[in-house]
Amino acid sequence: MTYLAKPKLHHPDLAKNKLGYTHRDYEGTVSTLCAGCGHDSISAAIIQAFFELDVAPHRVAKLSGIGCSSKTPTYFLGNSHGFNSVHGRMPSVLTGANLANRELIYLGVSGDGDSASIGLGQFAHSMRRGVNMVYIVENNGVYGLTKGQFSATADKGSKSKRGAINNDEPIDMVMMALQLGASFVARSFSGDKTQLTPLIKAAVQHQGAAFLDVISPCVAFNNHAGSTKSYDFVREHNESVNRLDFMPQHDEITADYAPGSLREVRQHDGSILRLRKLHEDYDPSDRITAMDFLQRRHADGEIVTGLLYVDPDAGDLHVALNTVETPLNRLGASELIPGAAALEKFNATLR
Repeated sequence: MTYLAKPKLHHPDLAKNKLGYTHRDYEGTVSTLCAGCGHDSISAAIIQAFFELDVAPHRVAKLSGIGCSSKTPTYFLGNSHGFNSVHGRMPSVLTGANLANRELIYLGVSGDGDSASIGLGQFAHSMRRGVNMVYIVENNGVYGLTKGQFSATADKGSKSKRGAINNDEPIDMVMMALQLGASFVARSFSGDKTQLTPLIKAAVQHQGAAFLDVISPCVAFNNHAGSTKSYDFVREHNESVNRLDFMPQHDEITADYAPGSLREVRQHDGSILRLRKLHEDYDPSDRITAMDFLQRRHADGEIVTGLLYVDPDAGDLHVALNTVETPLNRLGASELIPGAAALEKFNATLR
């Protein structure tokens, strides 16, 4: 496979963030996906989010599995750490990396085939363990690399490009994430960068398992009449519960959001989530209410987007395991092999 490198030279007056990086420093190679693919829009939102967060690219570890979605880390954060795992196994590889070095920001990018089929068990355990990560599923409802068969997230009754009808019940990744204990759950649409970019920024700053399901139309196999993952269908059936403005460490960010009541949620690091509520009765801090609302709107044929649930006081896997603050990959022999006396003292506590 040939990757097209972007020119290293760029205009000297490009805007820079607080670290002195330009937007180009957060990009990758030229995309080889189909023109108009929703995945490229998600890549653009990721690039914008990390640029605005003033995160040094080398602080990010991006991991993926197999599929069109899992190709996309090549197209953003080209100066970050990267690992492309086998099909469906990204969560366990990310979990191991996170345990070894807790100081990196972990971004897992997957697809509906990679996470809802072969990797379903891997997805489930990373959510219930609260791995400190941003888990993005680029959800198009088809297997794009193998000519558009239905994936496990395809809605029952939806029609393929060739006219076949899906008779299987869909797996709702958002509902699963809520049930499994994810502490930040959101859904967005690749065609709505105004909503998606702040959601990614908030997820990056969240401590714990942050899950984003992003409807991302496949222009080659799932963007036609009868598809429930097409651009037209999502735009016509999108029910947004809120609009998000994210303020890291109280830095002012201005954005044009729909009017509505304002609710602020302070996260563990002091950053602020400002929710412009479009539904006055929607409470993103109540897991049960969120699940009930999603089910009711789904029954009415609506796709609910926005920040669906957040627990600002959540811990992560390191908190649960009570690991030391020093990254495990930096511990030396003296810490890892404390000697016979320390072993005897520990054994005594088990008697």
